[in-house]
Amino acid sequence: MSLFKKIFSKEKKESLDKGLEKSKTSFFSKLSKAVAGKTKVDDDVLDNLEEILISSDVGVNTTLKIIERIEARVAKDKYLGTDELNKILREEIAGLLAETNVGNETDFVIPANKKPYIIMVVGVNGVGKTTTIGKLAAQFNKNGKKVVLGAADTFRAAAIDQLQVWADRVGVPIVRQEMGSDPASVAFDTLKSAVAQNSDVVIIDTAGRLHNKVNLMNELTKIKRVMQKVVEDAPHEVLLVLDGSTGQNAFEQAKQFTKATEVTSLAVTKLDGTAKGGVVIGISDQFQIPVKYIGVGEKIDDLQVFNKIEFVDSFFN
Repeated sequence: MSLFKKIFSKEKKESLDKGLEKSKTSFFSKLSKAVAGKTKVDDDVLDNLEEILISSDVGVNTTLKIIERIEARVAKDKYLGTDELNKILREEIAGLLAETNVGNETDFVIPANKKPYIIMVVGVNGVGKTTTIGKLAAQFNKNGKKVVLGAADTFRAAAIDQLQVWADRVGVPIVRQEMGSDPASVAFDTLKSAVAQNSDVVIIDTAGRLHNKVNLMNELTKIKRVMQKVVEDAPHEVLLVLDGSTGQNAFEQAKQFTKATEVTSLAVTKLDGTAKGGVVIGISDQFQIPVKYIGVGEKIDDLQVFNKIEFVDSFFN
């Protein structure tokens, strides 16, 4: 299939393959049991496949779509052998994800007509938010972009210190204030600094509290409003970071945050330490918000731009 023409570098592809190893091993061990002794894709096989997809955190709605597609293939082709199931699954999931025209990038890019390009990062504590910001800064920096970080998660001293560590590691400036400072004030100062320095990218960290959606909504709205005093259409992107290892809980967090604020893109982290990698397929399909980045390891380069074709290829290869 031309759909699966290789577009990632060898190193990126190897990193993605390795990062999805646990998810892939878990999925195919279940699949091999489901088709044991069967030669034909019949109702029993499809019922088992449905259970496997749901238990792999693909999500109920996305699973039903995939099963419907395979049922249509079975009806059309009359006889489909179980030995073809992997190939069919790969094609149908790639086809499903290809129906949205997002998730086709291969590198870290920003729009040329937005300078500075402002990314506000949201997500609950512990999902890998600060690490994602640090790795994003490193990737943009590597691509020759001038980056400024804003430590607007002033609720926790640890968040400010962690972001400082990343800023030092990557070699980019950071704007910070004391713990307990007004987050909107930090965001305002960050944008003023970025404009003065003619920076290309601004990444603003925000507090990861979700226990009170009203407070969160008010805080994020205020940050946006204050940033717009400096850059009229800020932020250009609201990136929600989700922990892929939590499976269905990542779906729930996405629902809660999209109710609290407008989210324009998603990053799914920690896929290398889990067998729940199927969650990316479900989230990519179910939310009208693109999965833009995935975390498949500890190294800086293991934060990758999410490319649907390469992801499906690695998962099913």
